[in-house]
Amino acid sequence: MRAVIVAAAVAFVISLFCTPLAIRVIRALKAGQPIRVDGPKGHFVKQGTPTMGGLVIILGTLVAYAMGMLTLTTLPEVQIAQSTPTMTGLVLLGLMVFSGFVGFIDDLLKVRKRNSGGLSERGKLLGQILVGATFGIIALYFPSTNGQTVGSTTLSFVRDISWLDLTKAGAVVFFILVVMATTNGVNITDGLDGLATTASAIVLAAYLLIAFWQYRHWCADIDYVRSVGNDYCYAVRDPLEIALIAGAGVGACIGFLWWNTSPARIIMGDTGAMALGGLIAGMALATRTVLLLPIIALLFVIVTMSVVIQRVSYKTTRRRVFRMSPLHHHFELAGWSEVTIVIRFWIVAAIGAAVALGLFCGDFLRVVG
Repeated sequence: MRAVIVAAAVAFVISLFCTPLAIRVIRALKAGQPIRVDGPKGHFVKQGTPTMGGLVIILGTLVAYAMGMLTLTTLPEVQIAQSTPTMTGLVLLGLMVFSGFVGFIDDLLKVRKRNSGGLSERGKLLGQILVGATFGIIALYFPSTNGQTVGSTTLSFVRDISWLDLTKAGAVVFFILVVMATTNGVNITDGLDGLATTASAIVLAAYLLIAFWQYRHWCADIDYVRSVGNDYCYAVRDPLEIALIAGAGVGACIGFLWWNTSPARIIMGDTGAMALGGLIAGMALATRTVLLLPIIALLFVIVTMSVVIQRVSYKTTRRRVFRMSPLHHHFELAGWSEVTIVIRFWIVAAIGAAVALGLFCGDFLRVVG
């Protein structure tokens, strides 16, 4: 746990102290956030707020990962195999960096065009598909020396469901859909100061706890398996490394939140939103909890569904269910203050994560019982 704490602390410090520098640089480059013309009128005061702040979150996570892995090498109780970078780290951080790159292109186009259009929907989806396919293949087709891969060909809830086998090709396709869902979900939710940043931190904190629990009850720990049996362990790869990266992501988000909370001095933009969405997708894959993801990321699911419902309703009946989508804009037009919406949505995010953790732990207790 010491290395996880170090990673979280390093990410927090880097994000906290590098964000003001990023604000000055982005302002000098005149890379301000364009505001949606048809959005809530109260958002026009945010016109020109420095964007692409997600670069700081990515940087903080990467540096913190390196420091966390370095810390692991100093701990005698941690095996060497667990203290060196693995394919798991490559997949998780690769998903974060390259999903963030897709978002960075979108942000860059918005700044250059001076409007909120950015990259086309088709362009975003193509980028998400390429990222999901690349790292899905790596996760499923490149096993470690013991034959274990980062991902699994079977669907999983709190652990793999053996009878729901998708085959490797099917699992890659399914993972692409997960990447598309999470990157778009976080991006759509990123519409109010501090909303998506804190919601992402809550989700990553849940995955930190899940991964560390898996590490403490790991099938690769021979002594543990001998004492309790295979029914009480988790067949995942590198759970301690997963927990470390999740901790780094949490620290980076909280440090960034210092400057991103209302009134935001910087916006993480699509760069940060898509990077966090990619990392969350990787967490679900690596911890073998893909079907648990919609509960852990409950807020992102609700906000995304509000957009889907609005579009389907308008195209089929020419009627709108909400005053405006995504859902947070509906409540703004209903008269709620931005801070009230953000705090209440944080509560929803925390409830989803808490319920998911309850289901995860409940399964273990059921097996033990």
